[in-house]
Amino acid sequence: MPTIKLVNITKKFGKGSLAVDKLNMEIKNGEFVSLLGPSGCGKTTTLRMIAGLETPTEGEIYFDDECVFSDEKGINLSPDKRNVGFLFQNYALWPHMTVYKNISFGLENMKWPKDKIDARVKEICKTMRIEEYMNRYPAELSGGQQQRVAIARTLAPNPKVLLMDEPLSNLDAKLRNDMRAELKRLHKTTDSTFVYVTHDQSEAMTLSTKVALIKLGILQQYCPPLELYGDPANIFCADFMGNPSMNFVNVKGVKDGDSLLLNNDHFNVRFTPNDPIELKDGDYVLGIRPEFVKITEEGIESRVISSLPSGMETTLSLGVGDVTLSAVAFGSVDFAMDSVEHFNFEGNKYVLFDKESEKNLSLGSLEIVE
Repeated sequence: MPTIKLVNITKKFGKGSLAVDKLNMEIKNGEFVSLLGPSGCGKTTTLRMIAGLETPTEGEIYFDDECVFSDEKGINLSPDKRNVGFLFQNYALWPHMTVYKNISFGLENMKWPKDKIDARVKEICKTMRIEEYMNRYPAELSGGQQQRVAIARTLAPNPKVLLMDEPLSNLDAKLRNDMRAELKRLHKTTDSTFVYVTHDQSEAMTLSTKVALIKLGILQQYCPPLELYGDPANIFCADFMGNPSMNFVNVKGVKDGDSLLLNNDHFNVRFTPNDPIELKDGDYVLGIRPEFVKITEEGIESRVISSLPSGMETTLSLGVGDVTLSAVAFGSVDFAMDSVEHFNFEGNKYVLFDKESEKNLSLGSLEIVE
């Protein structure tokens, strides 16, 4: 399996329409990388440029040490020479062909011997757990079964890389969860490199070894999903990852030794950075994950705006003056609307953002100041 390297990749459509802007990233052998971001951010365009289905305006693409695209060198290998498999959003199965024939069709076009085709189709059907459906037609299969057939057909020629463009978006919620587990198992068993496009942050979080979060064609952060969640590069990254999303509180900071006293007119807290940084008075944005807001007997007084129990946990909206904070209470509990509850802060993964640049300045701990 190759390492894929994108060097200053830019894609423009027409005049002034910039889909991808100087993208630099390296996808290492065997990784499961998700290209994540809102609609229109350039993630599908990036995937298609890796596949060779879209031609970059500028930059270079390498598979290991082989240059497959370079605008300066005039290199642009066709998709069939890049040895990648592409799984589209719609499964594109031939309706008049059986499952066996759908999978074998591409191998026949590649002039594989019949005995090798038969062995490979049976092998990949066993891997995808669809052996019993080999003689059925797509119309006789469920959505999840069709998805498995599409994946089997894509994997059959042993591509170096499997590229997937929102392949689970047509499935219902339960089936989507089942197929996520299937894709994760498949990645482990095939030891292939997967590149996956999604706008669903929970999908990227659960499947990926790394996530590339893109906004308006610009790479915002590229790292393991838990790092993206716990140490976001900026407010956009922090807001995009997590459900319920991070709380953002505008505060004024006053330096106090190695910490900052933060005030937002309704409560005062002391922020102590985990690592030494240069502190100064000014305006900041404090990022607080909902699971770090703990309901306690004492602490900051709040009013319950809403309580949404789901069995394993309850999502709360707490009002403190004109500030609303999301909180998570674990366990089978519920809270009365408009009841008074107190909360405190726990842990040391609160994020201090610069208000002007919106960049992450530091992770740290919080302490309520009377």
